[in-house]
Amino acid sequence: MEENTQYPYIENVLENMPVGWLKTTTHRLDIYNEELAKTQFLDEFENLFNNNDSSEASLNNLPTAYDYIRLGHPLSCVLEWAIAKLYSLESKNVISFSSKSIPVLAILRKNLLENKKTQIVYTGSLPSFLDSKLLHDVYGYNFELKQLKENETVSKFDGSTVFISQEDKISKSALSTTIDFYINLYGQLGSILIVNGTKNDHYVSDIQHVRRRETIAMTPVNSLSVLKALTNNNLIDLKNTTSQSDKNLVLKTIKEITGSNTKAIAGSSGLSVQYAIMMGLVHDALENHQGKAIKFIVPPNCYGGTNDQARRVAACIANVEVVDLPVDGDNDMVQSIDRVLTTIAKQDAVPYIIAEIPTNPRVEVPDLIALKNALSEQRTTDSGETAIAPVFILDQTFCPNVHFLGEGEILSTVKTISYASGSKFPSGGNCTAGYAIGNKKTTDLMDKIELHLELCDNEATALQYKILAEQLPSMNQRIKDAYINTRSFVNFIHENLPEAKINFVSEELAKQGFTPSVFSLDLPTKGNTDEEREAYKRALNLKLINLMIKEIPNESKYCVSYGQVKGCYWTIPATSTQGTTKEGDKDYIARVALSPSMDLELHKKVFLDFVKQM
Repeated sequence: MEENTQYPYIENVLENMPVGWLKTTTHRLDIYNEELAKTQFLDEFENLFNNNDSSEASLNNLPTAYDYIRLGHPLSCVLEWAIAKLYSLESKNVISFSSKSIPVLAILRKNLLENKKTQIVYTGSLPSFLDSKLLHDVYGYNFELKQLKENETVSKFDGSTVFISQEDKISKSALSTTIDFYINLYGQLGSILIVNGTKNDHYVSDIQHVRRRETIAMTPVNSLSVLKALTNNNLIDLKNTTSQSDKNLVLKTIKEITGSNTKAIAGSSGLSVQYAIMMGLVHDALENHQGKAIKFIVPPNCYGGTNDQARRVAACIANVEVVDLPVDGDNDMVQSIDRVLTTIAKQDAVPYIIAEIPTNPRVEVPDLIALKNALSEQRTTDSGETAIAPVFILDQTFCPNVHFLGEGEILSTVKTISYASGSKFPSGGNCTAGYAIGNKKTTDLMDKIELHLELCDNEATALQYKILAEQLPSMNQRIKDAYINTRSFVNFIHENLPEAKINFVSEELAKQGFTPSVFSLDLPTKGNTDEEREAYKRALNLKLINLMIKEIPNESKYCVSYGQVKGCYWTIPATSTQGTTKEGDKDYIARVALSPSMDLELHKKVFLDFVKQM
């Protein structure tokens, strides 16, 4: 479609777009079909465009774009659509990133797995993130660098050619058949990747998956800036600099919340932070434990992003392996850790443990003294030498207010790094930025982790720092208030449906500071066989969730998230957070997350109606 039709339409869209496109991490949670998550939004947006319909009502009724802001959102989709129109490409061939380096790393990852060469061509100065030695030694990536002289053309290459340019304006230029991938860098706003030629179409889903697991799409506010510049044919304002006072306040508050007076970092998402942790630890092991196998010990049923990312790292690095750590239900975390660490010690390998406390979705807390002892125990290798001590990577997203790290705290003497997903309590659901901090025994490790956060250009954005600066100071109070609502709802369900199995912390654990606002609900079932009983329970889960959303549409949402400022969130882990988890490890139960501000009595009333219908 011609620019003179497309651009005025986009201008009208930006004028009339729902507030949620800019202000929330997931738009229209009530219109979400997971199987169509990557296509449905733009398919319906295209219909609106063809009908020249940019009304606020029509835009508001568009379904969820992708499955989370990490993978994409309405404004990033519209931006990619607009650039694709400009070049007469399919929208999927244009992919925006908040990071400038991750699109390059995504291509290098794909080519590593396909044993394919990569040539990176650039003009002007070499982008600072292209640290050839670090990318080769730690990530295992190989590539050739070539600086183009003025008016020099790109010659054919036996492999993939990536052209990187630093831009301040989006304008159409001819796409060369000798270039496979164009990556345009837009300062602190991020980057835009164009996948050129049908021969490279098979890269698209893999690159999107890197964006989903190791970084995020260009943020809504930055996508909006680029779209406005595009439609007005203006230069893009690249001066989106982070307020030092916001950053200082965020890092100071993280230290206060965790009780650890060490280096804190903030990343563009929880998974961005986790990726920096993993690659920083790999880097440290390669330097300090040369030739030894690296073992990431991960619960098989934990959040799908954690599980998937760990396996993706292992797929790229020869001496990295993922080891299962059963933690829920009939499995005791401490016993599992002791058993796995003893085995790894005999192998003289490097153990890194990733675990959630409380666990997800069963909301269980291990015996913390026993956990400390298991992590602290000195083990020996088969040859009788002292084994390498583990690093405990603690996902504290459920209870970020609990002190594990500070002087005298339970894990202060064990190498421990704590991190949290920022889309939950830290930001109140207003952005995805996450954070990490370690205890005093991890000072050198945190330096490595910060290095890889910077290499991947995954630090929190300017607006994310601003949102965290606004939200973090009130986080502990929001956690306290949300817990009060959750405990009340849990008690109500127990009284009115005592045969249901509820996974939640005990009153005793709550007194120790474990006050999550999430619980899981295993509804009573019936049937003559295990299959019939499982099918009945799954159907009942959906019936409950759908009733809540139907009767309380302004508060109850179908979403994997929690820790928001308002409302109540429902999900089934097996079909959401555990999407990439092995089938046998999935949990087909209802997970419920409450906020500090919601109509609790109305939720109780609707739940009672559900019980009466059973």
